[in-house]
Amino acid sequence: MKPKLILGLSGGVDSAVAAALLREQYEVSCVFLDIGLGGGEAAESLADSLSLPFQTVDIRDRLEHFVCADFQREYLAGRTPLPCARCNPLVKFPALLEAAEKEDAQYVATGHYARVTAGPDGRVLLRKGMPANAQSFRLSRLTQTILRRVVFPLGPYEKVQVRAMAAELGLSVAQKPDSMEICFIPDGDYAAWLDRRGGTPPPGDFIDKTGRVLGRHRGYHHYTIGQGRGLGVSGPHRYFVAAIDPVRNTVTLSDGSDLMARQVICVRPNWVAVDGLDSPMEVTVRLRHSRTESRGTIFPASGERVEVRLEEPARAPTPGQLAVFYAEDVVVGSAWIERSGETWN
Repeated sequence: MKPKLILGLSGGVDSAVAAALLREQYEVSCVFLDIGLGGGEAAESLADSLSLPFQTVDIRDRLEHFVCADFQREYLAGRTPLPCARCNPLVKFPALLEAAEKEDAQYVATGHYARVTAGPDGRVLLRKGMPANAQSFRLSRLTQTILRRVVFPLGPYEKVQVRAMAAELGLSVAQKPDSMEICFIPDGDYAAWLDRRGGTPPPGDFIDKTGRVLGRHRGYHHYTIGQGRGLGVSGPHRYFVAAIDPVRNTVTLSDGSDLMARQVICVRPNWVAVDGLDSPMEVTVRLRHSRTESRGTIFPASGERVEVRLEEPARAPTPGQLAVFYAEDVVVGSAWIERSGETWN
């Protein structure tokens, strides 16, 4: 008898091909996680075409509690949040695991491009998928409890291969465009979404590092550290966002030379490949959305903090974003960026 598995089926090409691959080894049931923006009918149609059971689970309340409200708080505090990295361990995978418990299923799966393997000490290791579309970065907050029950069938494949498989299977989603960056803001205009929720800051001053007023900003929630577009400020050089001060309602601009940092202080680590950090460890570090990894060393610091020292300076480590630590293709752990330290001018 095949083991039972619950698959998160979004209605896109990734989860559809994941379903087709998994049904060879598992008794698959599909779950659509409803956030109130539609898509359930398309997902159900896909499940029907694959002759797989289907159900919808409403996750709107927990998405609001764990992700949307936090997204709003972070922006209003002058930070730049990463909602997917919070949603996966706090909303998406817990909801799938709850569905698995009800169905007496041992495993859950998604269409993420990552891999899980057994570690030498009984831990489950989270590994990168293929370089072109690896998604281990956003999964780096998953716990061992979750990882022990997760299957990622697309880990060995690249997106072009997955689309080709979908076409061979005759799936209607073979050429469906990739999903939006933030699922609960389908138009991508996060500032407008924040404005609709209320409590956003009024316009204020753009200033330089000396406090000299350079112009007016539209509300500091429109900006993120390192941003160089849409500022509307002219001067002797191109300007970039260097700092955001919610208390003073100011956005500090610079020529960008002060954005390079080789020391980053991070908080609330989630250790995946190790129990914790007791001594310095050489790793490669990925910051923010950049696919670039930098060599560096991580050090334990007081108050559940991690100090990252990079061999080469990185551009604009941004408070609220994620730092992920790798040993080759294995996720050692991750932590939220609190601030950058030493800069290279």
